[in-house]
Amino acid sequence: MKRKQALLLYLAGTLGQILLVSLLVWLLRAGEVRVDYGTPIGLFTLMLGGLSSAIWGAIISIRYYHSSFKQLVRDFFQVKQAPLNYLLVLIFIGLDFLPQVFSGEMIIPTWYLPIILFVKALVFGGIEEIGWRYFFQPTLEEKIPYLSATLITFLAWSSWHLLYFYIDGSLGVIQLLPFLVGLLINCFILSALYHKTQNLWICVMTHACINSLSQILVNEDGWLSLVSKILIISLAIMIARKKYVTVKEEK
Repeated sequence: MKRKQALLLYLAGTLGQILLVSLLVWLLRAGEVRVDYGTPIGLFTLMLGGLSSAIWGAIISIRYYHSSFKQLVRDFFQVKQAPLNYLLVLIFIGLDFLPQVFSGEMIIPTWYLPIILFVKALVFGGIEEIGWRYFFQPTLEEKIPYLSATLITFLAWSSWHLLYFYIDGSLGVIQLLPFLVGLLINCFILSALYHKTQNLWICVMTHACINSLSQILVNEDGWLSLVSKILIISLAIMIARKKYVTVKEEK
């Protein structure tokens, strides 16, 4: 399978599937059927739409890279990593949530809430990385620079999220601009981590951590938030550039 064909097929499959699920949800709600986390049909549509990037990422990556499902599963659960890889995750997460730590508040009504949120975020969040960081962006970067690939991934990923939010019923209540800015920052964090580690699990785990922490750490100082975002983007670009220079020197 050629690169361009693989990329287009991934986008068509991923966005097409979640769009069809969105249309199904619209029809059900038009018929006054309740569709949300509290109903079986709601959970079904959420899973069918939410797994679209993982399903198509798995299918296309296996064909494009001549890999196997067994290898994909092994990469997904490759928890054993160099300590420096986990340290880099902590640095990015620390920078990302620095404003909330210093000027926000923590909401943890029960001690086990973070565990529940993390496990949920692995299924409804982390698994997306099979498509976006494991296949889509690295394949883009075979021909275009890191920054351009990250921005293209952001545009596709944000479109996917808006459709997902329609399915789960939160589209009308989210603050769109802050969400998109946060999603862009996550694109830089996750792509830089994959650049440095070449490891799917690191991205899955980080994605789940970010989703979990964003639900228990709230409010932030505007200036601190701006500084943290600049630092994250700068660090991500430095990591990507170092990787690019290393590969270029090896050639």
